[in-house]
Amino acid sequence: MIYSTTYSIQEIGPCRIEISHFHPEGGANEVQLMLHATAITSDFSSQLYALLDAYYTLLENNLKGYQATFKRFFLSDAANQQRMLQAALPDNMVCATSIIQQPPLDGSKIALWVYLIEGAVTRTLPEGLSECLHGAYRHLWGGGATNQAANAEYQMRLLFKEYIMQLMTQGGRLADHCIRTWIFVHDVDSNYAGVVKARNEIFATQNLTPQTHFIASTGINGSAAESVSKVTFDSYAVLGLVPEQIQHLYAPTHLNPTYEYGVSFERGSSVSYGDRRHVFISGTASINNKGEVVWPGDIRKQTERMCENVEALLSEADCTFDDVQQMIVYLRDPSDYILVQSLFEARFPHHPKVFLWAPVCRPGWLIEMECIAMKSISDHRFPNF
Repeated sequence: MIYSTTYSIQEIGPCRIEISHFHPEGGANEVQLMLHATAITSDFSSQLYALLDAYYTLLENNLKGYQATFKRFFLSDAANQQRMLQAALPDNMVCATSIIQQPPLDGSKIALWVYLIEGAVTRTLPEGLSECLHGAYRHLWGGGATNQAANAEYQMRLLFKEYIMQLMTQGGRLADHCIRTWIFVHDVDSNYAGVVKARNEIFATQNLTPQTHFIASTGINGSAAESVSKVTFDSYAVLGLVPEQIQHLYAPTHLNPTYEYGVSFERGSSVSYGDRRHVFISGTASINNKGEVVWPGDIRKQTERMCENVEALLSEADCTFDDVQQMIVYLRDPSDYILVQSLFEARFPHHPKVFLWAPVCRPGWLIEMECIAMKSISDHRFPNF
């Protein structure tokens, strides 16, 4: 079988760049990058500029003509690092950028995920979202939204209300156009219940119910630089889609509907264009189709079951791990990193991935992962990507 994705790893100075290059025949190329600082004993400034220098070197050479549509920086100590990072970024940056404290588990102080599209046009919208224009579609990304309401519940409520208004201003609707959200919760063990309550109630007002559908999402521990901000919100929506292009993924042999244990997100979502399919797998843990934690206390077995669950979700979108472009892996206990990293390197040696310290929303889950897959298709009902 011929796949449309190639993987490579480059070393540029004290930086390792893992690259997936999706190159469908006759269509626009897409690239996912994971950049890792390798001089882990150096200070934050050195690691930051090593990543940025390597990234810009790649853009000027191998990726000339590509436009970044979304960036996320993972920091070990956002309160002390974010200001320096923001000062190092160009003032005219026009792609959504998220900055979150989720320490990389390789011992570095910073890692970076970047999503790029060949020939895309981007701009920052007045309401705060970033727009990527490509073909017949408008891709709207949001990164790093926070507020300072009294607690996590009210912060989540206000973040969703603001996002709904941002979409409406651009002619979009939460239920029809939002494909993916990321919700980073400071002290997730204490604050996640309020986030869930706010999301459930907001969704009910937007015709997002167990009888309709929800939105693919990751809800995970993560902190903003400001201690008062308990929730950080990233988002992705596509305008120009029709309902038939969106498929929600369930894998009922392996997973149960999330509403059965009181939360409201889809296990994954697939978007089909005329020439390709994008698949967004939500944060997925070691769970069965009764909503129970599988293999409590056993990180190896939980990793295996988690991957089995992800594989089942990918299969519903006619994809496999060979179509996966990037992976983000979250661990509750940093001491599990060496084992988990070895398991992933044995099975996925070339996939761009990052391992982060970020407790999952239920203490019994030791590990969670999310991923993005892309596959070439031919569906003449829809315009090309």
